[in-house]
Amino acid sequence: MKLFFNLFLLIFSASVTLAQNTPKYSNEFLSIGVGARALAMSNTQAAITNDATAGYWNPAGLLNIKEKYAFSLMHASYFAGIANYDYAGFATPVDSKSHIGISLIRFAVDDIPDTRFLFDADGTLNYDNIRSFSAADYALLLSYARRSLLIKGLRIGGNFKVIHRNVGIFADAWGFGLDLGLQLTRNKWHFGLALRDITGTYNTWFFNPETFFDIFTQTGNTIPENSIEITLPRALADIAFQQDFGNLSLIFTTGLDITFDGERNTIIRSNLFSIDPHAGLELGYKKVVFIRGGIGNFQQTKDFNSELSYNYQPNFGVGIKIKNINIDYALTDIGDQSASLYSNVFSVHVAMGKSRFATPRQQ
Repeated sequence: MKLFFNLFLLIFSASVTLAQNTPKYSNEFLSIGVGARALAMSNTQAAITNDATAGYWNPAGLLNIKEKYAFSLMHASYFAGIANYDYAGFATPVDSKSHIGISLIRFAVDDIPDTRFLFDADGTLNYDNIRSFSAADYALLLSYARRSLLIKGLRIGGNFKVIHRNVGIFADAWGFGLDLGLQLTRNKWHFGLALRDITGTYNTWFFNPETFFDIFTQTGNTIPENSIEITLPRALADIAFQQDFGNLSLIFTTGLDITFDGERNTIIRSNLFSIDPHAGLELGYKKVVFIRGGIGNFQQTKDFNSELSYNYQPNFGVGIKIKNINIDYALTDIGDQSASLYSNVFSVHVAMGKSRFATPRQQ
């Protein structure tokens, strides 16, 4: 636990001088979450992730996979189908002490109308001139995890990630970052700490002014210039308790999502950091059928009468395991719960072959 505290303190101190001058929500598409199990449990996965999605949630969790090959797939549509989120992950052991993984993420709004040439040269309105483009965010995560030889039950992992953001032919950005993950098991208790963007992730934006200069000049808009966008560190700290009761199994997990880019609309917030608590529960029957729930995303809102109230985001999900295939479903919401922006999310996990390096699962 001392190691966890020292790492947390390092992230905090490194972010203090940048929090006031860095825009919030940079690369926020990487905070939505992957896997219907995780979304149903309100993203409380840093301590318990045990499949290919560990490359996203906590790379140290890759060591909980006992199969030779593990695959994960997810598709979700948000905001009534306007935005689409796609994820694919793969993991495999290298030897008895280490695993590797790869994750691909795409979050995009497609078929956006391009009306720059809506009018012909003679001023005639011509809808045939309308084209379309996509605003898409991509992420590639390369993961590596290894068991600690000094501390029993400690697993350590890291990600090298490549970010690409694209707005049609108008602009695109490239960025690179590093993540660090830790998991520790003590009997029925599991501890997880995922430190994202530990050195800051820098997205370099390149604009193509030739594609929009005339329109922006006519409409009085500011012409954007090439720039660098910084994503400050984020910490996911979770604690989980696991207990079996014959054919029944129970996992309760809770944790904190800690951001260091200044004040956000969370329960605990300051000019330097914000803390968003969350909790999740999973009930299983014979390790085959699962019911899940979670709560998180607590926010303070003000109505038209200037009265303050708290909103929260409940989530629900189910899962079924058929041999080496897990099919999971989640009813979740990445917006305000009162706006009924809930989405149906499905994900599939497939395990193939037993690894010759497998050890008894620690979760």
